[in-house]
Amino acid sequence: MNARDPVRVVIADDHPMFRFGLKAALAATDELEVVGEAATGEELLTVVGHVRPDIVITDLAMPGTDGASATRALLARHAEVGVLVLTMHEDDEALFGALRAGAKGYLLKGADRTEIIRAVLAVAAGNAVYGEAVARRIVGFFTGAHQQYAARVFPELTERERQVLELVATGQGNHEIARQLCLTEKTVRNHVSAIITKLGVRDRAAAVARARDAGLGSTGSAGSPRSPRSPG
Repeated sequence: MNARDPVRVVIADDHPMFRFGLKAALAATDELEVVGEAATGEELLTVVGHVRPDIVITDLAMPGTDGASATRALLARHAEVGVLVLTMHEDDEALFGALRAGAKGYLLKGADRTEIIRAVLAVAAGNAVYGEAVARRIVGFFTGAHQQYAARVFPELTERERQVLELVATGQGNHEIARQLCLTEKTVRNHVSAIITKLGVRDRAAAVARARDAGLGSTGSAGSPRSPRSPG
């Protein structure tokens, strides 16, 4: 695609009026060109094969092959196509099913024209993009999953001690940890002592090593856990 060429878009949704409205919204910019439409997952695969778009905007709930299954099949044949999901479904099953299928963007219906256009251009540029509500669900999911992992690898620690241990593992001092957790420095020192005792290590550095070996903490920025070295 030439840098000055419009992004070629296919719209997939089983509601004709929604497709009509979305097509009209995208026509507001000369950066995008709608080159095809589909009402089912099967039709989407056929249309994409014929017109070879840059981006597909698809709903998830469609007759026959659903949007997530169509996305998976589509990307198996046309890996270069970017998929943006535009749907009313915001539950975790729908969201993560679409992401696992390969969608690079996920917006909820109700997003305004500017947000949709910006998302299409972002996906076309190779970026991942999510609406605000969707981004909160993703962060909430992975934060919860990380907390469950921490509880599993260090079951002897209390939830507060695990929080302190992870911040210690990021390289933060007691003063910074106290400020972040709204505790006194003495309380933080007591937690660190309890952590050292419960983990059976000789000092703070050894506790940090244990935490990092388990995938907690980061040498970069606080609160950004590394992936575990081995599957949990």
